[in-house]
Amino acid sequence: MSKPDELLVDVATLVESERSNQMTLTVVTGGAVITGRLAPEAVWRQRVSEVLADSAQLSEFSAAFTATKGEKKAPTHLHFHVARILQGTVGIPETGGMYRVAIEDVSAWTVGDFSYSDQ
Repeated sequence: MSKPDELLVDVATLVESERSNQMTLTVVTGGAVITGRLAPEAVWRQRVSEVLADSAQLSEFSAAFTATKGEKKAPTHLHFHVARILQGTVGIPETGGMYRVAIEDVSAWTVGDFSYSDQ
């Protein structure tokens, strides 16, 4: 989207208010379909930081995700956790991953997450 969808920005703004982490969304971006639950950016950053800190090889990158943001602006990204990239009948990764998607790159979206079959 050359101009971000205002309704999608409104959804992201509500997620950023940290009142709930139960909003599920499916987006199409760059030909990929990503489905899962949205998280506020601060929560998403903290979780990524924790995962990196626990890694012997990647712990030095942990601090990059704990940097605080300046003033509050309209969200520019969606922060997915417990999310999957849908590929055919499979969701990758099976356990759910963490993805950051620029709202302006979303070409289609729907509320809810898509089911998939790993059989």
